[in-house]
Amino acid sequence: MTWEEFVYFALAAVLLWMTGAWAAWKDKKVLTYVSTLAGLAVFFSFILLMWISLERPPLRTMGETRLWYSFFLPLAGIIVYSRWKYKWILTFSTVLALVFICVNLFKPEIHSKTLMPALQSPWFAPHVIVYMFAYAVLGAATVMALYLLFFKKSAITDDEFEITDNLVYVGLAFMTFGMLFGALWAKEAWGHYWSWDPKETWAAITWLSYLVYIHYRQLPRQQKHLALCMLVVSFVLLQMCWWGINYLPSAQGTSVHTYSK
Repeated sequence: MTWEEFVYFALAAVLLWMTGAWAAWKDKKVLTYVSTLAGLAVFFSFILLMWISLERPPLRTMGETRLWYSFFLPLAGIIVYSRWKYKWILTFSTVLALVFICVNLFKPEIHSKTLMPALQSPWFAPHVIVYMFAYAVLGAATVMALYLLFFKKSAITDDEFEITDNLVYVGLAFMTFGMLFGALWAKEAWGHYWSWDPKETWAAITWLSYLVYIHYRQLPRQQKHLALCMLVVSFVLLQMCWWGINYLPSAQGTSVHTYSK
């Protein structure tokens, strides 16, 4: 399996996800589940074939992590739809996945079979996969926040806010597990759990920002719009942690995570 075949898998998956999104709007639940899950199966089959072809988990480059993010977005969407029956969530998750797919199509990464010694660890794959799932769930929470901020015509209800809160709870839990896996990986690869590397610093900032949101939501008096804005800001920090850090001068030549470029 080579990167050139990605376009065919991506096209088939996106068409199936679009069909699922359309079916959700038409209240065709069976078609929604069948199409969305079929799209996920097609997309994951490419990831699996790349894994076999590369003889390593496809998680080394930004392009490879975008593969996982594109996969987890519709997965998070179908989970939200299954739980709360929001018809629009599959449309948004499909559009977001398409954006990351297009980035990979127009700016593909060089996929080398070689893994540097630091990446040859059993903690490598679970660390990145768990983080990508956390990012996708928190992305769904951000989509919900943007919907409530800019598209909701009536007053925001407690039930709607509860959906956003639950997504943040799940996303932050997986992010926490990802950080723990990363710490164990760092101990094995570099001899210490945490070094305040630029990437690690931004990871801590992102984690704390979502923790602040959760604690703010527990206050007896709060402004719902402020809470939603906090969630959007947290997602911006997440993007900085994920890929924005690669463009900061502080990470150039000093970060041990520069292999992810």
